[in-house]
Amino acid sequence: MRKAGWILLAGVLISTSTGCLIPMYSGDPIRRAQQLIYTSEDLRAITDEWERIWFLDQPSHMTPYRTHGGIL
Repeated sequence: MRKAGWILLAGVLISTSTGCLIPMYSGDPIRRAQQLIYTSEDLRAITDEWERIWFLDQPSHMTPYRTHGGIL
């Protein structure tokens, strides 16, 4: 019974903390802003990389208007 009490107490203490136990970003506001900018730039680059890998960034060879199939 005593061990269950300690486990319950530890669970309550862990669940009431906000965020991660080890902070991801610096405590200095200027450095933290720089780290957040770098993180957002990395996340923005993921979509460009995905399109490049799957060849989605290639130019379209389709005409912007319908043709009848003959020479214009």
